[in-house]
Amino acid sequence: MLNDTSLSRFPAWLSAKRRAAAVVLAAFLALTSGVPAGAAAALDGSNTTAAEPAVDSATAVEAADLLATLPVKGRAPKTGYERALFGPTWADVDQNGCDTRNDILGRDLTEVTYTNSVPCTVKTGILADPYTGTTISFVRGTTTSSAVQIDHVVALSDAWQKGGQLLSTEVRTAFANDPQNLQATDGPTNQQKGDGDAATWLPPNKGFRCEYVARQVSVKARYGLWVTQAEHDAMAGILAGCPGQLAPTSVEPAAPAVVYYANCAEAVAAGAAPLYADSAGYRSGLDGDGDGVACEG
Repeated sequence: MLNDTSLSRFPAWLSAKRRAAAVVLAAFLALTSGVPAGAAAALDGSNTTAAEPAVDSATAVEAADLLATLPVKGRAPKTGYERALFGPTWADVDQNGCDTRNDILGRDLTEVTYTNSVPCTVKTGILADPYTGTTISFVRGTTTSSAVQIDHVVALSDAWQKGGQLLSTEVRTAFANDPQNLQATDGPTNQQKGDGDAATWLPPNKGFRCEYVARQVSVKARYGLWVTQAEHDAMAGILAGCPGQLAPTSVEPAAPAVVYYANCAEAVAAGAAPLYADSAGYRSGLDGDGDGVACEG
């Protein structure tokens, strides 16, 4: 828990307001696992990272308080921006054998099936889209995959213009593949958003706007990015309508991924047969005699 010792780590010359903001930011960073080294700058504008006082693991940071720690500056020129500056598109940064797009599809979709017995490349699934409040069926294919796209909650171009140019390629790659900054959503809605910030675009589903803005604030704090005055005011306006909204330190999956075998040959090849009712991979379509045991022969 934050205490007088923690407070003493911040320079005495900081104003009381800025000292309080620094404490909030440090508390948030201490709660956030895997923060890239050098991603968040101290509030005094130096190139050092913010101090990290001891924080109780149960401590939570409100999004409105965290917003108050973000520097407010003008938008830098977009000059020089390229997608490649944020690393390969959908890299496998966690080295689990699956690219980030499929990781997020597997996280955000339900009733997931895969192209083969390896639970990686998503074939089909159902998205309860938080941006639109609609339900979308995902089917992998050259003309169908785009119905569900992965949105960068804080757009890459927006990040580039608000501090991203100062980050290393390694940190930008982490930013572009950070699950907290990614959300599966309706393709046309994602295209409509473009690289808009909270001042120019918010999800059509008003019931999700508090969580959406809280995630933007968390991501910007984590990577040391700033906000424009218009963006800050838009965020503050949204969060004023949901007092107590917490700044997320992670984003949980909508539902656990489903182990799927197209046929018994795949289940056997995966070493999973026989499959019992209520166990991963079992489905009635593989249980020919309906005895609760599939792929038994």
